[in-house]
Amino acid sequence: MTQTTHTQTTPPGPAGRPRSPEFRLAADAWRGLRQDLFQDAFAYDPLPRLSADGPVTRRLSGAVWLPHTVVAALGLIAMSLAVAGSFESGPATLLCGLLALAPVLLTLARPVGAFWFSLGASTATALIGQGDFSDWPWLPGSFLSHLVVLTVVALRTRPRTAASMWVMTAVYGFVTGGVWHRYATNVTPMLLVSALLLLAVTVRHIRRQAQQEVTAQQTVTEHERSRRTLLEERTTIARELHDVVAHHMSVVAIQAEAAPYRVENPPEELQKAFATIRENAVAALTELRRVLGVVRAEDYEAPDAPQPTLADLDGLLANVREAGLAVDKAVTGAVRELPQGVELSAYRIVQEALSNTLRHAPGASARVEIGYVLGGLGLRIVNTPPPAPRLTKPSPGAGHGITGMRERVSMLNGEMTAGPAQDGGYEVTVFLPAPTVTESEGDA
Repeated sequence: MTQTTHTQTTPPGPAGRPRSPEFRLAADAWRGLRQDLFQDAFAYDPLPRLSADGPVTRRLSGAVWLPHTVVAALGLIAMSLAVAGSFESGPATLLCGLLALAPVLLTLARPVGAFWFSLGASTATALIGQGDFSDWPWLPGSFLSHLVVLTVVALRTRPRTAASMWVMTAVYGFVTGGVWHRYATNVTPMLLVSALLLLAVTVRHIRRQAQQEVTAQQTVTEHERSRRTLLEERTTIARELHDVVAHHMSVVAIQAEAAPYRVENPPEELQKAFATIRENAVAALTELRRVLGVVRAEDYEAPDAPQPTLADLDGLLANVREAGLAVDKAVTGAVRELPQGVELSAYRIVQEALSNTLRHAPGASARVEIGYVLGGLGLRIVNTPPPAPRLTKPSPGAGHGITGMRERVSMLNGEMTAGPAQDGGYEVTVFLPAPTVTESEGDA
């Protein structure tokens, strides 16, 4: 037996019958109208100041209060129109002006309450200051005051609230126009002008929201791009280190296997020691390939040529010179063989730094300084600023070359600084720690 369960989201009508779609639509509209215009209508909600780092505030001192100043100025204009258009004199004229000013100023603290106060103030002003040929229900000052209130409240709230205020304004205009039908009504001009203003405000809201969404999406995209580039750079480094370490471990295994045959009648203990060395080297090589091999792409192929070292730097500089970059090299200290991982990373760092110079500073010259110091290797790659009239435009890049260099230096526990040079060029300074031959033998 199949049991069917009905879920009802609206109150049932008479005799338990579900409400019609029209009723649900009207109920939803009433709930929205009540939430926007009645609940906490006079809650305190001050108009925020402009951001101190905005485009306007950076140019004008004290511009953080610009919105408040504009609203107050519009209120004074409405007050002037109310005073000038009043047919009464004395205190009644002043009261008409204050009734036009007060709703506008109230939008600075209680925007939704200002809307209701504007409707009441418009009625009071019409009753006090109207003449035989006055428009109804908005006199000139009240007309401008109510438009300002609608616009300011719409700017400070959501579009649905602005639509609700426009509907209530229409209801108020037609009801009061029907009661005092002997006067000329200006409900239609009010509705047309206010509709245009609220439409412009709504378009502004939608445009700002779209800009915020685009900015957020660009931030996420840039973050993901940086993360992906970093992972790709780490993958490349892991592949290269894998090739370097695997080569050395293979040499150890082969030498350990061949060593007993180079000695006539080697002792059994020596043979067992070399066999243990070979077994450990093979096991370490297998484990290394298992761990680091996962970073290889399925279509990745090991390079046919050995990984480059600092000995191949002259060839790199020759290729760079052919590309149009004038580059010099200076070497200080006693040149010695360094661990292959350090040699490879140093070569790649120089390669990336010179590539950045070619892309971002066309026409500049560069200098590569290599210092063999106690405990490591120092690198300094600096380029001059490009010539003043640039003959070639900089080539846009992904902007992650520095990130890749830092990643290489970090994996070797080195140090790196990169930034503008004093002459307007760019400078990259790196120190890669590397033990000396004596230290290596002592550790062994």
